[in-house]
Amino acid sequence: MKKPRFFENTPRSLLIFYVLVLYVVFQSCWWYYLLLDLNSQIFDLRSSLAGLLEYDVGLESSLRQKLQQKQWMVFGEGLVFLLLLLLGFIQTRKSFKRETQVARQQKNFLLSVTHELKSPIASVKLYLQTLEKRELDRSKQIDLLQKAITETNRLDHLVENMLVAAQIENQALLIQAEEMDLSGFVSAFINEFEEKNQIKISGKRVSGLMIQADPLSMRSILVNLTENALKYGGSNPEIAINLSIDENHVVLQICDQGIGIAEEERQRVFDKFYRSGNEETRQTKGTGLGLFIVKYLVGLQSGSISVLNNTPKGSTFELRFKSI
Repeated sequence: MKKPRFFENTPRSLLIFYVLVLYVVFQSCWWYYLLLDLNSQIFDLRSSLAGLLEYDVGLESSLRQKLQQKQWMVFGEGLVFLLLLLLGFIQTRKSFKRETQVARQQKNFLLSVTHELKSPIASVKLYLQTLEKRELDRSKQIDLLQKAITETNRLDHLVENMLVAAQIENQALLIQAEEMDLSGFVSAFINEFEEKNQIKISGKRVSGLMIQADPLSMRSILVNLTENALKYGGSNPEIAINLSIDENHVVLQICDQGIGIAEEERQRVFDKFYRSGNEETRQTKGTGLGLFIVKYLVGLQSGSISVLNNTPKGSTFELRFKSI
């Protein structure tokens, strides 16, 4: 017999926790009933004694009032206990789910980083072995060397992201903010990225926009966001980088025409290790560190980042920095 979906998707330790909570609730209700029944028996016994000993007429009324007070006291204490138990249950369940989610993301990270490290190393090894064992003409040698350099750059970017993430985790990342021409900086980056990846980046950009920022951090931000747009832009990616001014803020947008990001995932994509889907079946490359690093670096520049819809499809990452 097939198990219900609830039992299939719920870890055994959480099921045991649910059973324990239900047992505590049942026992609490049972002891509540026993206390009320015991108070009622005591009241009946005292009433009988009052009748036998010809006590004052108001004694029964006084006993009944005391019974009601004790019943309300037991009810109040039981209600407080159940409320505290419910709050504890909710918080424990949230904590358990959060830990489960983090463990799953870390597992995905280990799977992805293993692939991301092995793939460029294997490619570079193959290119070098080909150059070593075969007599190739100069043009093919240059082509293989360029591919090896590309894979080495990819590996270097991955290692750099891992080091930056470790520095962020240990709160050891330092920046040196300075006045910089963001317009010129973005234009130079685009020229380099276009030449490296053999693609054309469109967009509207205002010149002469100045901000206070760290050049190394800004380069890391641009690299991660643009490579993200390239990665999720499909087989023929269309990337646009816009730069404009909105009152006293410089607005930088990196847009793609890819698969887009679901509404419920737009905040989670900045979480460490978070990636959509399962690592074992996902086709796109990555480790789930890029956007985590981007959000942290943007915050260090006193900026903000958000994910917008890119009409008619795709995603837009919008960054806002204070203009100087």
